[in-house]
Amino acid sequence: MFDNLEGKKIPQVTFHTRDNHEWVDITTDEIFKGKTVVVFSLPGAFTPTCSSTHVPRYNQLTPTLKQHGVDEVVCISVNDAFVMNEWRREQKADNVTFIPDGNGDFSRGMGMLVPKNDIGFGDRSWRYSMLVKDGVIEKMFIEPDEPGDPFEVSDADTMLGYIAADAVAPLDVTVFSREGCPYCVRAKGMLHDAGIEFEELVLNRDFSESTIRAVSATSSVPQVFINGDCIGGSEALENYLAKNLQKAA
Repeated sequence: MFDNLEGKKIPQVTFHTRDNHEWVDITTDEIFKGKTVVVFSLPGAFTPTCSSTHVPRYNQLTPTLKQHGVDEVVCISVNDAFVMNEWRREQKADNVTFIPDGNGDFSRGMGMLVPKNDIGFGDRSWRYSMLVKDGVIEKMFIEPDEPGDPFEVSDADTMLGYIAADAVAPLDVTVFSREGCPYCVRAKGMLHDAGIEFEELVLNRDFSESTIRAVSATSSVPQVFINGDCIGGSEALENYLAKNLQKAA
């Protein structure tokens, strides 16, 4: 069973980071003093749950968290600075600060360093998240002490729900497009104008015609998906935005 450290100060350690090919030492005071910081810690860079869900959702929700008083969102893992920097680039997680806890000093001080020798990891951090205000832990979400790598409470949505229960999370939007398609340009322009971020997948680069037929029953583009629903092409998107933006107003 892991101790909940709410109300206590975070451990004082120095992180050895890399910036522009130079070693830069950063203390916990530099990260936390006088700030409101969300921290999520996980077992390892490039691992499945961490890469597919944990980091991407925190990266997506960081602007919303900042709208509700958070100064910085920090990802900590027992990996070296080179690995953490490369992982951040691979994840395109520009909203999150990646901190290498290479020696496990911070994780050990948190009481969250656990042996993962059975899978060849050595000592790694248990998965958890916390809200830290001026170096004092206000709230911790610790994954249950169960075999494997549980992922139930340290997610970004749970943290956002604690900080701002009424906050509206950003939409999950994907645009299937084709190079040179004017309707695709129009659809993307409408999303930009509405301030809605989206992921773009391009025909014959990121997907084939059989893929778009499989997910939307048509091969025409653009096809816009919002929160798992197929909205359709540019005209359908225009109608959707007109209807839903009016409701939001």
